Amino acid sequence: MPTEIEFIYDFGGPNSWFVHRALPAIEAQGKVRFRYVPVLLGGLFKATGNSPPMMTYGHVAAKVAYDRLEMDRFMARHAITGFAFNPHFPVNTLLAMRGAVAADQMGCGPAYRDAMYTALWQDGLKLDDPEVWAGAVAAAGLDAHALAAGAADPGIKAGLADSTARAVDRGAFGVPTFFLGDQMWFGKDRLRDVVEAAGG
Repeated sequence: MPTEIEFIYDFGGPNSWFVHRALPAIEAQGKVRFRYVPVLLGGLFKATGNSPPMMTYGHVAAKVAYDRLEMDRFMARHAITGFAFNPHFPVNTLLAMRGAVAADQMGCGPAYRDAMYTALWQDGLKLDDPEVWAGAVAAAGLDAHALAAGAADPGIKAGLADSTARAVDRGAFGVPTFFLGDQMWFGKDRLRDVVEAAGG
């Protein structure tokens, strides 16, 4: 059986989009599979004192340029196309991430994740606008009304908060984060490392 790797994610991080796009080809080799674990990135930042890289290093022109170079290298390595930096960045992902928890419970998690990642990092949509979010959900052929109701459910809200708190307790401070058992890797550039450690 494939070895399971946990993928701690939030749609709001572009590096999570890169990982999301790279995973199908990796999983197709049959050695590893990834379990998506939704968290609220803002909650991780608040709990750990972390902040978005654009806020922390945005004034360092050379680092910003290098980060873009690493994005380009990652996309070339994994044959990824279609990325467009969201003009509304940063986008509050609370609704989208609660929707992710609801979608998992409704059995449409993969389709929902594809829709949200595409909306944010290919179509440049402002997903913290409920109408825009609902439009992106409906465009993917999903039940926007049911997912909105799920996202508003107290149990769903608590589920996302609990998932975020558990990730913090395990050492996560941002996304994308990977866990192989109790071992943690952070960042898209560690994807190859965690896959290798899992025997992939």
